[in-house]
Amino acid sequence: MDGGGRRRAQRPGAATGVVPVSADAGTAAGAGAPDGGRGLLGALLLGLSVGVLGLVVGLAALLVVVPKATGSTPLTVLTSSMEPTFPPGTLLVVRPVDTDLVEPGDVLTYQVESGEAAVVTHRVVEVVSSSDGTRSFVMRGDANGSVDADPVMPVQVRGAVWYSLPLVGWVAQAVGGEGRGWVATAVGVALCLYSVAALTVGVRRRRRARAGRTGRGRRTAGAR
Repeated sequence: MDGGGRRRAQRPGAATGVVPVSADAGTAAGAGAPDGGRGLLGALLLGLSVGVLGLVVGLAALLVVVPKATGSTPLTVLTSSMEPTFPPGTLLVVRPVDTDLVEPGDVLTYQVESGEAAVVTHRVVEVVSSSDGTRSFVMRGDANGSVDADPVMPVQVRGAVWYSLPLVGWVAQAVGGEGRGWVATAVGVALCLYSVAALTVGVRRRRRARAGRTGRGRRTAGAR
């Protein structure tokens, strides 16, 4: 009431101090939790896809790309003579080596007979040099109690073990020789495509979720 005894008209909501609440605001608040859950799930799926993609690319490089680029040979361990270092099923990547640089402790793959396909992978325990400078290598498997029957000559050496992948050799053995590279490549490409698709879906879902939250926020602000 003013000085003249007249009552001032109240503005809606001013007397009680209550601010009108839009129905959209309540809806947006209630919908925030599900969006948050979907966002977390999308982030987890995105991280998993990135991990799978990285694993596939790394394996493809180790199994196919690196051996071909370096002239190396992938071989599968079939016996237990090199346990525990290389148990059966281990895939070995053997690369060419200068036999003049071979030292005790190196692991070599050598032909049982020069020119034959059969090979053995054992460790060098002694390097023997003859009077004419020719070298030979005394070999033994890590799990064997005695050295191999005959010293290995340089002409028999196929290469030295560069790196190994446990258990992967069984897959390579099951696939077989010539088809091994094609199958590894096909599996790698398929997994890469799957990972890329999962990444794309995850990114799109996150964008839609953000766009939805932004749209609700704008509607809520406009209703005040």
